[in-house]
Amino acid sequence: GPPSPRGAGAGSAGALPPPGAARPPAASKWVRLNVGGTYFVSTRQTLCREPKSFLCRLCCQDGPELGSDKDETGAYLIDRDPTYFGPILNYLRHGKLIINKELAEEGVLEEAEFYNIASLVRLVKERIRDNENRTSQGPVKHVYRVLQCQEEELTQMVSTMSDGWKFEQLISIGSSYNYGNEDQAEFLCVVSRELNNSTNGIVKEPSEKAKILQERGSRM
Repeated sequence: GPPSPRGAGAGSAGALPPPGAARPPAASKWVRLNVGGTYFVSTRQTLCREPKSFLCRLCCQDGPELGSDKDETGAYLIDRDPTYFGPILNYLRHGKLIINKELAEEGVLEEAEFYNIASLVRLVKERIRDNENRTSQGPVKHVYRVLQCQEEELTQMVSTMSDGWKFEQLISIGSSYNYGNEDQAEFLCVVSRELNNSTNGIVKEPSEKAKILQERGSRM
């Protein structure tokens, strides 16, 4: 008689709720964090995405292990810089590293290491290494060439430029048209390329046809 209702009730209660179901749903889902005086709100699912992280231990193993303090609003108090917490929280939300231009990668790395998010630490270190590789090449330098050509040669010259050369500007230097003879409007074509994209800093010249046009422009 009496044992069967209890058994049925225990079976139905134990089948669905997760282990922490004793808490009210609102308390178990949303978490308020007070990071250095700035409030952040997230879900326990997000904060526990990295099982070994500080945030998971703080919010998902809510016990005496960390001895965490809460402020008067019930938010967990974390004495860290809130400026760099945004990229940490967003990484836990969607798994991507997004750092605003005004933030230093080193600052995000420091926080990722503090919160013990190993996968994010690796990502930030890779980003820093990539940036160092780019800056070690020095600032990007451009080499410019000015090619003179007639109107009918424009298309041919642009189409025969070597790889890496980019069209920058077209300047008309012929103001008068003499109909009836062979004179045509003439142009200066400005092209450029990045110096550090070439092998050992050697800049390949424009193609042969473009060079002929360049030599023709030397009479200027």
